[in-house]
Order: sequence, then structure tokens, then C-alpha cells
Amino acid sequence: MTHQELAQEVAQIARRAGAAIMAVYSKEDVGVELKADESPLTLADQAANEVICRALEALPVQYPIISEENKAIPYETRKSFGRHWLVDPLDGTKEFIKRNGEFTVNIALVDQGRPVIGVVYVPCLNELYWSVAGDGAYLEYNGEQRKLQAPAFKLADEGLRVVCSRSHLNEATQAFVDALAKPELVPTGSSLKFLIIAKGEAHVYPRLGPTMEWDTGAAQAILEAAGGAVINEETGQPLAYNKENLLNPHFIAYGHLQAE
Repeated sequence: MTHQELAQEVAQIARRAGAAIMAVYSKEDVGVELKADESPLTLADQAANEVICRALEALPVQYPIISEENKAIPYETRKSFGRHWLVDPLDGTKEFIKRNGEFTVNIALVDQGRPVIGVVYVPCLNELYWSVAGDGAYLEYNGEQRKLQAPAFKLADEGLRVVCSRSHLNEATQAFVDALAKPELVPTGSSLKFLIIAKGEAHVYPRLGPTMEWDTGAAQAILEAAGGAVINEETGQPLAYNKENLLNPHFIAYGHLQAE
């Protein structure tokens, strides 16, 4: 299968996972429990994960799956993965529990440490975002498809729209924002923060706090294909994947950043 064909198959898988999530969303009790790290888990996370993993395992091409909700795979095994699926079946579980609609289904194909296919589905909005490296990023909504283009800007510009988390605004992030000229904050949940930039509605997203690889892989692929970048704050290099520790470094996601 070509990457384009694979992306279309994965897009349909994400839609089916979204339907499983919405079936739980409509219930009064979404089955919240706490994982070992005290982060919340719902019946929707589990249902979506099962849909995605079963469907990926049924595809004509087979790659290992790293998912937030699967048992951890030791690095000794993972380090030999040339390609693998990276899955967050429900990103924004806290937003799901709050019932504000800002949660997503995320599936990426990682090749040699780089996300090359990204699919993000927003169940409450029925918005499907997808990308293939080198072939652009797209949004499908109401039967129409449009190509995404991240906005061009300079960090010295006034009035930059800065995406920030509804749940994680720390001192380092505030310092980044304070260094900008008359910025406008855009509070948003889940991987939607990357997508807002990819479709030109914001400029930058500083994440100077913890995230995991599955939180970012699919949305990074989409933003990069739309002309943006997701940069390790310390090294200045794009975020890399399938590291020994799946915790991401601090990063900054940009639209099309231009030199001063």
C-alpha cells in the first residue's frame, strides 16, 4: 500500500474509534478510573483503543503498535522497530470528562523516528485531519476537503495567537508568552492545539511541560505537512520518536516561522 492509501484506511479507523467514543460520551456514567500515574481512564479510552488496535492488526501491512492504553513494550524490543503505529485513542480525557468536546483520536505512522502519516479525528465536530509527509495536510468536514497551510509569521510580530492548554499553564510558558508583543492566548484542549496552527488560526504553541510521544505524533505529522514545525526546545531539532524514554522533551510548535 502507498502512504496515501494507508492514510485513507487509517482515517476510517479513526472515525470508527470516534463513534465508539461518542457512544460512551452519551451515557451519564463514562466509567472514570485512575491509572497508576493518577491520570484518568474512561470506558471510551478503552473502547477506542480496542477498535483501533484490532483494525490496524487487520490491515494488509503490519507494523507494531505503541498505544497509550496498551501494555508498555520494553525498549530492548522497541529499538528494533523500523516503522510502528503510535496511538492515543482518546487524547484529552480530562476534556472528555468535562464534556467540552475538545478531545481527539490520534494515529501516526512513525518511520525511523519521524512521524510520516498523521490522522486526527475530532468526534464532537466530525472533523478529520490527515497528512502524508511530502503530500500535504488536509481537513475533511461536511463532505468537503481542503488543504491546510500554517501561517507565516515572525516572533517579533505583534498580536501573535498563542495556543495554550486549558489544564497546563506553568511559569515557563507564561515567561514565553510575556516575551511576545501583545500576544493573544487561545486556550485549547488535546492535540487540537497543533491543528489550530495547521489550519492558520494560531501561530505558536509552547509546551514547556510533560507530554508523551502518543500525545504529539499524529498532530506533529499534520502540522509539519502544513508547513509548520515542532521543535525540541533544548536542541532546536524536530521532536523524535521511539526514544528509550517515551516522555517528550519540552517543545514549541510553530506555524511557518520566518527569520527576523
